[in-house]
Amino acid sequence: MDIVNILRSLTVAAIPILFAITFHEVAHGWVADKLGDPTARSMGRLSFNPLAHIDPVNTVVLPIVLFIVSNGTFIFGSAKPVPVDYRNLTNPRRDSALVSAAGPVMNIILAIFSLFTLLMLYKVLPHFIEGSDLLSSKIIPPVLQMLQYGVSFNIFIAAFNLIPIPPLDGGRIALSLLPPRQAYMFSRLEPYGIYIVLILWMTGLARIIIYPIQVFIKFLISLFIIPFGGLM
Repeated sequence: MDIVNILRSLTVAAIPILFAITFHEVAHGWVADKLGDPTARSMGRLSFNPLAHIDPVNTVVLPIVLFIVSNGTFIFGSAKPVPVDYRNLTNPRRDSALVSAAGPVMNIILAIFSLFTLLMLYKVLPHFIEGSDLLSSKIIPPVLQMLQYGVSFNIFIAAFNLIPIPPLDGGRIALSLLPPRQAYMFSRLEPYGIYIVLILWMTGLARIIIYPIQVFIKFLISLFIIPFGGLM
């Protein structure tokens, strides 16, 4: 893939990624706020403005580098984590699991919305683009590509975050479900969690863990989409 096509693909991918990571972080903060912790709200992190959540390295530099190095075949990014003071939660043990689950759940909702919109557009577009070269060649293809990427990226980011290793969301959910003694021992992995995830990714083991989670998420999404099949 030449540099022009890489940049074009990167531009198409950028919007779905920004939506995915912004809504993911806002979901964490919103649920935490509803459960008693106003930290994210007081710091202005419940905003849907991506600028409030952008991390220069993980949101900008890392995705661009990965996309270019992989020749346009892989991209990954993350936003600044929304601050949560778990001591403020009404029921810290239960509520921390709900706060952690909120991010992946939001990504699944975004994937459903993107897929539903994509299917509806495929249904209605033939009635509107006939005879319109501008719509059919300049506007519609990038929109469809963004929606397609929105589906795949949101499924991936939800599955990735559900890997049961702290500080990922799946790890925090596991901490909430484990008995106190086991949870304490498991929590001691958190300072090394990101390195464990990197090792899993470099060895290919992360993909083995993520794949069944992605399959399950796709199954859940199909349960929402199938009832609308007759309308599409």
